Amino acid sequence: MASDFLLEIGTEEIPASYIQPALDAMATMLQKTLTDKRVVHGAIQTMATPRRLAWRIEGVAEKQEPQTLEITGPPKQAAFDEAGNPTKAALGFAQAQGVSPEELRVKQTPRGEYVVLTSHQPGISTVELLSGTLPDLIPNIPFPKSMRWGDLKVHFARPIHWIVALLGTEIVPFTYGNVTSGNTSYGHRFMSPTGFEITDIDGYVEALRDRFVIVDIQERRERIRQLVADCAKEKNGNILEDEALLDEVVQLAEYPTAVIGSFDQHFLELPQEVPITAMRFHQRYFAVVDDAGNLMPYFVTVNNTLTRDPQVVANGNERVLRARLEDARFYYVEDQKVSLEDRVEELKEVVFHSKLGTSYEKLERFKALAEYMADQIVPEQKATVSRAAYLCKADLVTGTVGEFPELQGVMGRAYARLAREEEAVAEAIYEHYLPTHAGGQLPSGLAGALVSIADKIDTVVGCFGVGQIPTGTADPFALRRQSLGIIRIILEKDLSLSLSDLINKAIAGLDGKLTEPNEQTYQGVLDFFRVRLQHSLIGQGHSQDAVEAVLAYHLDPLVETVAKITALEAFKESEVFEPLVGTVKRVVNILKEPVDVPVDSDRLLSQAEKDLYHELTVCEQELQKPLEKRDYIGVLERLSGLKAPIDHFFDKVLVLDEDMSLRQNRLALLTHIAGLFQQLADFSRIVL
Repeated sequence: MASDFLLEIGTEEIPASYIQPALDAMATMLQKTLTDKRVVHGAIQTMATPRRLAWRIEGVAEKQEPQTLEITGPPKQAAFDEAGNPTKAALGFAQAQGVSPEELRVKQTPRGEYVVLTSHQPGISTVELLSGTLPDLIPNIPFPKSMRWGDLKVHFARPIHWIVALLGTEIVPFTYGNVTSGNTSYGHRFMSPTGFEITDIDGYVEALRDRFVIVDIQERRERIRQLVADCAKEKNGNILEDEALLDEVVQLAEYPTAVIGSFDQHFLELPQEVPITAMRFHQRYFAVVDDAGNLMPYFVTVNNTLTRDPQVVANGNERVLRARLEDARFYYVEDQKVSLEDRVEELKEVVFHSKLGTSYEKLERFKALAEYMADQIVPEQKATVSRAAYLCKADLVTGTVGEFPELQGVMGRAYARLAREEEAVAEAIYEHYLPTHAGGQLPSGLAGALVSIADKIDTVVGCFGVGQIPTGTADPFALRRQSLGIIRIILEKDLSLSLSDLINKAIAGLDGKLTEPNEQTYQGVLDFFRVRLQHSLIGQGHSQDAVEAVLAYHLDPLVETVAKITALEAFKESEVFEPLVGTVKRVVNILKEPVDVPVDSDRLLSQAEKDLYHELTVCEQELQKPLEKRDYIGVLERLSGLKAPIDHFFDKVLVLDEDMSLRQNRLALLTHIAGLFQQLADFSRIVL
């Protein structure tokens, strides 16, 4: 028999950003617990509102599946004396397992004869199992911050008020803190605050909906999407697409309703991003635009209750927004009294990092890095790159960015345009902050891309150089995001840049400020990028063994490294691939350690080793052209031609000859072979 399982944890309002990670983590824990405990179950559905987290698991078996275990005890010789009587070791083992010594038997194992016991476990009820495990799972739900309440020792994101735990219609009994599980849930805090019993898990969602709670997140999302769109249509407008805001707002209301409000037309004279930011980040309002994408003087706000008089709600929100926009307009006007270029000098008074100096010093460092890259990539744009790098941090000391930090870069671009800077410079000022999040928009132009790389690499190298290396949870300077941003820009724009070179240039620019040894900083940053690239590529669907095989020997240049991984994956489909890898692994296994001496052709005695040496020499020459053209499939095809002479060599030649000079020379020959293959990857890491 199987029944659905429902767990609902009712709380005070949980911050929106906490909810989805908590749902996902608990779903994973429940999945693992049931699987590990041999409980057959179906799909797990997650649901939530600001006041509740809920999980429904389909088709949960009423009992664990039975299992038979074979428990190994002491060796036979220690378990029985010469007369065959059980010793203290056997008696102790039997007692520990709760059986009589007569139930023990002897079994032949790879380690010899051992005493074993066969144990048949019928399995306990799932209700009993969950009663014991749920109190241990709940405190492991991760939150950025947890709290305690009253004099209790338990913790959670917010105080817990009720817990529903049902397997079918049966309550799964347990206590967490001062709350005992049951089948009583609660509706909307204001519109249906009384408790009600859940008698049917299939009716859970509908029962809450009847009590003004939409617990299905996707249903609530689509409701909000439709409500705000309908409000915008009242003014012949459209909602400015903002999925991130929708993700946040959907976790702020149990029963969402929408109201449209307006603001004064003269605020549209501000750069469009200013009122949008004031609405989006400060008030969580949706902006309204016309068919051409131009901002209209309206906004839509989402509420958590049915509204008797929408105009009263709109008026209240309009007053709050008006104050924010008046502040923004004031700072915008004041900012224009000082030129962007003059503001650069003010950066000398802004500390970027206590050990790495001011923002002006940082600007000088990454400006030099950006110019260096421009010389290599786009010398004709060097002046643009240099100017953008010089001005790109100036808006940090403006009043508007001080009030609205989310507008850094945006205001820099706006003020650069007002100062009639070259459009490419203005755009690069904005784009040098990109990408701002994983998978986010990249700079569209090369000037912005190079300044972005330079700024980010200076931050990463500087932090590593003063010992501020990210830990499992702490990454205050977002070094992981910044390194991934660098990787994405280089790869997606196909830039022939050397990470190693840039790291060394950045270290040189930080001379006198780093507290860690230069070599340690260099290696630490390089390894950091290697791990980020590995995780990124595997996350994109590249095979783990191919990624690890190439990254074992290659990282720089990134575009070539990824091309090698792609070629290796494609060549896996070839019928010669597996035999070739097997041969290369044999070379590596015999070689153990590379031999750092050249092959002495005069010591090649047999025809097999002479033929192999000749083929290696020819192959090395013929690999130059495909390597230069990044034709790594061609490289692999040419390397596959070495399989036959290598196999013939192993058939006819004793590598580990007693004559040490012959042995050394043959190991040098294998080192030569390994070196050719290592131009692409460590083939010993390929999984066949």
